[in-house]
Amino acid sequence: MKSSKRMIVLLLAMALCVFCFAGCTQSKAADTKGSTERTVTDMAGRTVTLPAEINKIGTFGAIGVLNTFVETMGAGDKICNEGSPTFVKSPSWSKYQYLFAPQLPNCLPFQGADSEILMENVLSVKPDLCLTMDSAMTAQLEAQGLTVIQLSWTKTDDVKECITLLGEVLNKQDVAKDYLSYFDDMVAKADKLTKNIAETDKKKVVYGTISQFTQPHIIAEWWIPEAGGISVTSASRTATTGETLTYTMEDLLQWNPDAMIVTDKSEKDKILADARFADLTAVKNNAIYIMPRIAHVWGNRTTEQPLTIMWTMNKLYPNIMSNKDLADDIKYFYSHFLKYDFTDEQIQEIIG
Repeated sequence: MKSSKRMIVLLLAMALCVFCFAGCTQSKAADTKGSTERTVTDMAGRTVTLPAEINKIGTFGAIGVLNTFVETMGAGDKICNEGSPTFVKSPSWSKYQYLFAPQLPNCLPFQGADSEILMENVLSVKPDLCLTMDSAMTAQLEAQGLTVIQLSWTKTDDVKECITLLGEVLNKQDVAKDYLSYFDDMVAKADKLTKNIAETDKKKVVYGTISQFTQPHIIAEWWIPEAGGISVTSASRTATTGETLTYTMEDLLQWNPDAMIVTDKSEKDKILADARFADLTAVKNNAIYIMPRIAHVWGNRTTEQPLTIMWTMNKLYPNIMSNKDLADDIKYFYSHFLKYDFTDEQIQEIIG
């Protein structure tokens, strides 16, 4: 009898253990499932469910800008597509972009010569995450069941929202916080260095494709003043001007800039070869500078923008921003964020 009772008690105890174990297992499974399902709201206001792991990132549209974002977050090795022909044809693409993401030459392009999405290539790679700034591309990619985060950079401070969002998406909130602190510190440093420049001593600057009388990026109206200069195109912008500003030769002659900043050597050569520009102060003083193009063109939207400010300051006021100080800033940024250590020779070439 006692033996039977002991057996019943033992069986009940075993049953209880099995029940508890099953409950714990279900709880852990539920917790695991919950941890894999993350949702974020992108900059288009879309609620996006993210995959458990993001190992492959595709960039679409503004590839140069988007790559710099990913690389600055320390995730350049996750980019899974080569640039479109527009980007790849630039000598700086293979010279610098491959330093930050060495796998790119072995990747398929996701866009053709006309920027159209090569969907067959995309689906063969099937990126875990697609990044774009284009609503039409978002719709195309989303229709194929791909996870898409849409970023936006129309206002100066949008870079901070982009970085914060990517920190959340890539689980790199610490990197995002670090970059935002760096950005603010560099702007504060620039303000401190230029605060004593008298308004009458500030250099007048024009940036862009000057031979075609266009200033293609409104962001220049921010970094030129931050560097202590006066953007001659700023006053011509209105609420309806848009991203690209066009002007005339007469406007340029009237502005008579002290310095010209262009995006490549061919543009500088065109200006020097055109007699119409010969009497401009910038031309007479040989103050035509070629903006660096490293991860992306520094004068356009890029996470490298703090360096844009310091480089411009170096060209306008070398007594305030020396080559050595600029070199230190360049070395720090790429080593700290993009995990690449430039040699002193490479840095001097970047400074120009």
